[in-house]
Formats: sequence, structure tokens, C-alpha cells
Amino acid sequence: MRAKWCWLLGLSNPLPDYLAMLSFTGSLQIFLALDPIDMRAGFEGLCAAVSEKLKAEVKSGALFVFTNKRHTRLKVLYFDGSGLWLMTKRLEVGTFFWPRAAEEKQIQMRLAPEAFAMLTDGIDMHRAKMRPWYERS
Repeated sequence: MRAKWCWLLGLSNPLPDYLAMLSFTGSLQIFLALDPIDMRAGFEGLCAAVSEKLKAEVKSGALFVFTNKRHTRLKVLYFDGSGLWLMTKRLEVGTFFWPRAAEEKQIQMRLAPEAFAMLTDGIDMHRAKMRPWYERS
């Protein structure tokens, strides 16, 4: 069945299973923890950070994104309805852009999916802004 969809989408080969398992909806919420976290943290440590530091519910279906002090690694926690995903990215060269808190006690920031894509692709968003015609309501 997947081969048929790949043909309809213009893809020459069916997608590997590991690419077909994870999917996000258009209404995906993404939250960045602004303070760095110890990257040795696993499922339990990150779940605790989400509930205690970010004051959010792990099973809400949102992505929770964490970084280390040097901004060379990301960890993303996501509950898909049947279990938790823990995704990690380590940069070989350079650092991720990491937003700063707008207010003194701000501990998290909500990102649009497009901004998250730019962050993971290495785009510095300090001076980036959406054009008025592209902004979401």
C-alpha cells in the first residue's frame, strides 16, 4: 500500500519504515525549554523537566525541545498516543540558534512548526521574521 502512495506522491522508492512511523498534525504545539538541561537525562528526567519546570503535561501531544549548555545537542520528547518518543540530534560542527527569554522569569517558548524547522536546519532566527502575508493567525 505504501508503494502506491509513494508513486502517487512522485517518489521513486517507497519510504523506509523508520521514516513512515512518525507523523505530526498541522496543529502541533512545540515548546522550547529556554534553560539548558543535562543531556544525560532520559525519558524519566525529561518527563520530570516537562512537568516540574515547564509546568506542562507530557501526554499533551506537544513536542518538548531541550538543549545542552553549548547548544550542540537537542533532545525532543513527544507522546504520540501510544508511547513516548525521545529524539536526539548532535551537531558535528557549529551550534543551534537558541532563543533568549523575553522576560526575566520566562522558562519556555512556544514555536511555530516553521520556526522549529529553521532551528533544526541551523538558521539563526535573531533577525528573521515572517512576512506579513505569511503570518498565521
